[in-house]
Amino acid sequence: EVSGLGDYEYALDNIEGPYQDRPIFNGLSEGTHTIYVNDKNGCGIVERIIERELRPDDFPKFFTPNGDGINDFWQYIAPRENNEIQLSFIQVFDRYGVLLAQIMPNSKGWDGTFNGQPLPASSYWFKARDNLNNEIQGFFALKR
Repeated sequence: EVSGLGDYEYALDNIEGPYQDRPIFNGLSEGTHTIYVNDKNGCGIVERIIERELRPDDFPKFFTPNGDGINDFWQYIAPRENNEIQLSFIQVFDRYGVLLAQIMPNSKGWDGTFNGQPLPASSYWFKARDNLNNEIQGFFALKR
């Protein structure tokens, strides 16, 4: 988002343009894109790299809730290149589809318990939704 006084134009992936008056780009391919914002009054160009796609590979493949302080919680941590993505929720399910936990994106994560009891080493599933209502699913392992 650009704010302040000024008349701006926007280009996608090429500093030379073409530039357009609105900061909306449709039909983008998956992956990283660079947005260039130019002040039409000659005050300069700002470059911003964004990646809007949320992928299952962005989530940890396993965690080990054994109290040693290493990988004790399962939680999404946005990679630097994905800093534009904000999650609205993360849910964790067992292999039968039972909802075990709903994790707030700003919490420390899931500790591998259900109703206060430690769950066994196994595969678990997650569902996450980002701020653009894109929803993904994936799986991970709890190792004991």
